Amino acid sequence: MKVRWLSLILLLGLVLGACAQKSQPEVEIKLPLGYIPNVQFAPLYVAIDKGYFRDEGLNVTLDYNMETDSVALVGANQLSFAMVSGEQVLLGRAQGLPVVYVMTWYQQYPVGVSAKESVGINSPADLKGKKIGIPGLYGASYIGFRALLESAGLQESDVSLMSIGYTQVESMATDQVDAGVIYLANEPIQMEAKGYPVTTLAVSDYMDLVGNGLITSEKMLKENPELVRKMIRATLRGIQDTIENPDEAYEISKKYVENLANADAAIQKQVLATSIEFWKAENPGITEAPRWQNMQDLLLKMGLLKETLSLDQAYSNDYLPTSK
Repeated sequence: MKVRWLSLILLLGLVLGACAQKSQPEVEIKLPLGYIPNVQFAPLYVAIDKGYFRDEGLNVTLDYNMETDSVALVGANQLSFAMVSGEQVLLGRAQGLPVVYVMTWYQQYPVGVSAKESVGINSPADLKGKKIGIPGLYGASYIGFRALLESAGLQESDVSLMSIGYTQVESMATDQVDAGVIYLANEPIQMEAKGYPVTTLAVSDYMDLVGNGLITSEKMLKENPELVRKMIRATLRGIQDTIENPDEAYEISKKYVENLANADAAIQKQVLATSIEFWKAENPGITEAPRWQNMQDLLLKMGLLKETLSLDQAYSNDYLPTSK
């Protein structure tokens, strides 16, 4: 009889526990990424698919909105989070948008310039006089390109800059441009796969800037800091899982990236492998003050910032799992 009663008590406890969990609905999070669905977002696909966000009580859906729109929406507290490049945080704060960068996604600035080897672009100085294709005069691509020019003492007027959208591979392959402003984990790999050996100038080799990361608002940090910690924990968990299990992450990505299953697997797996190198870090998620200073100095020289900002208000490492 005692055994039966004990079993009933345990069963009742499980039922009540399940009811308690159901009584706490998941927090709905819409996360803009600033680019089209791509295997480069594998850690987020992994975190969704394997329940890492769900374990934190979050229901995350991904959005592929433009960065500038995302910063404005987070600053207006219409979105809780977004993935954006570092310069967008400073540009947003300069416009009075109280956004804060709380977790590094890319450990290095992921932008560069690629060209066919025959073009002869081996240093930033070689960009002078060249026809350069760029997605547009905005975002990380534009800032990164200006950083390369700055490192060589060049002005934008020293090159012919063409807005070509995301057609860098086609434009370089057909010689419509001499070079393209690219993401290091993407277009150079595609060019090589098509049989065009390229030279690539990585911005991070010439200037240490703030790469893409997770932002939120000052209001969110003040009113719901635990939600920020949960979002970061789940995201970092997805990154670590992808680093440790890239083949599984690739298979999971097929569920979220249209036509990935029909794409050239060798190319796409190389894109993922290169992206993984940008995610690896001794202290995952941490952002560093010197990079923010470099970014501000560059934006001031470009005239995109009119005055210096309080950089310590633009970012924080206080919500990372390693923080005390």
